[in-house]
Amino acid sequence: MIRRSIHQQLLYAVNNMPVVALLGPRQVGKTTLALSIVKETGKPTTYIDLELDSDFNKLSDPEAYLKRMEGQLLIIDEVQRKPDLFRTLRALVDIRRRAGEKTGQFLLLGSASKDLLQHTAETLAGRIRYLELSPFNIFEILQEDALGTAYDKLWFRGGFPDSYLAATDHESWEWRGDFIASYVERDIPLMGPQVQANRIKTFWSMLAHYHGQQVVFSELGRSLELSHTTIRSYLDILTDFYMVRQLQPWSGNTKKRLVKSPKIYLRDSGILHRLLNISSFENLLGHPVLGASWEGFVVENILLQLSDKWRYSYYRSSNQAEIDLVLETPDNEVWAIEIKRSSAPTIKRSFHEACADVQAVKKFIVYHGPEQYPIANGVEVIGLTPFLELVSSM
Repeated sequence: MIRRSIHQQLLYAVNNMPVVALLGPRQVGKTTLALSIVKETGKPTTYIDLELDSDFNKLSDPEAYLKRMEGQLLIIDEVQRKPDLFRTLRALVDIRRRAGEKTGQFLLLGSASKDLLQHTAETLAGRIRYLELSPFNIFEILQEDALGTAYDKLWFRGGFPDSYLAATDHESWEWRGDFIASYVERDIPLMGPQVQANRIKTFWSMLAHYHGQQVVFSELGRSLELSHTTIRSYLDILTDFYMVRQLQPWSGNTKKRLVKSPKIYLRDSGILHRLLNISSFENLLGHPVLGASWEGFVVENILLQLSDKWRYSYYRSSNQAEIDLVLETPDNEVWAIEIKRSSAPTIKRSFHEACADVQAVKKFIVYHGPEQYPIANGVEVIGLTPFLELVSSM
């Protein structure tokens, strides 16, 4: 079993907060992780899955049922299915606090983002801590990498456990196809938004072709015969359910005209490859999306290592000066990161111009290679794993 990086953080939160919300996409391993820490909490535990009619009915009168669970850690799965529950939880938390039970009361598992749940969970302010579980990241899979093959396997298959751990590439491919179909036909409608399954799937597939680019809403709208507003709402749906990341443009002070649209990435590279019909690693290596796929894989792994003290964006001016990823460290240093698949990466003059615009104090090329070395103009070439170690150490 691959140990999740967030394991200790989740255990600490449960032991120090009355309510913890563990959020992330479906099939990412939230339930497995939650149940794995039960013994370590030392508390009796009850698990409720709101996708089961029998468990959902238990909360038809949540106050009456939950009061019976005094002294227990209650794990509630797919909590977004019952948004009216949060108001009841606040009252029960305060009752149990007065009785001396201050931590480890409720562990909520949800497949919708914090932003989507926020309006329903406002009443729990000061009583709840949010954590996000992503698909497997590089540090997690390197624990099991005795043959040194996990790196490219993670990039090609993506990090969803059932995809990454499948016995063969074919089984992984089939699982990802089933996942995409069930997400648009069942899971997204079940979690709230009522959109036509064929339209959201077509939009998702088209979005894969914009991976690593600024999305042009008017182009997508014309292709799908949908309004700009509808296209944006579809994008927000896939963002809220952890399928898409919108990387916002740098917003510092400069006299230059900057691109203001977000840059779009499909967060899981395996889902990206399935939507683009890239069925083997060899096909990926010869595909035009190779560079953009690698860029998205690198960006996602970097952002997963950042604490909330970091800020991140991308930079692009109207004259095409561009930085793939701009990081602002907890010490307010600006780092400029260029991402290259090449084993012998080079840099364009426009990158240095952009670095001057954002006043970058460190410049990196993150590439698909094992060595680390400096090149001209203060740029450091570094592999992804050592760069992640650098970031996580700060």
